[in-house]
Amino acid sequence: VQLQASGGGLVQAGGSLRLSCAASGRIVGLIDMGWYRQAPGKERELVARTTDDGRTDYGVTVKGRFTISRDNAKNTLYLQMNSLQPEDTAVYYCNAGSSFSGGIWSNERTDYWGQGTQVTVSS
Repeated sequence: VQLQASGGGLVQAGGSLRLSCAASGRIVGLIDMGWYRQAPGKERELVARTTDDGRTDYGVTVKGRFTISRDNAKNTLYLQMNSLQPEDTAVYYCNAGSSFSGGIWSNERTDYWGQGTQVTVSS
């Protein structure tokens, strides 16, 4: 499984960006897909996640401003980011969790990561 993230860039505070994450194909055994971010000197944190049965979770700091969605026909995950603030500046990574890896079903989760896309919000 390969994940290709895109859509990052430089935006002023209050602006919007839409990130996309294209999977190389349908992910067998998909548990969830999500977006994480990592700012310099900080740990990677959850931004938003959507499970295969349709549930969504958001990080506290982005709830109400960001919206995660999936287009299953295109194997693509999106993150609409509105009302961006300088503290949203980070590298954003897409993630997929699967219970199927190397041709084997497993009780353990296998994580796949995209390459990251930089989001910079200026004040």
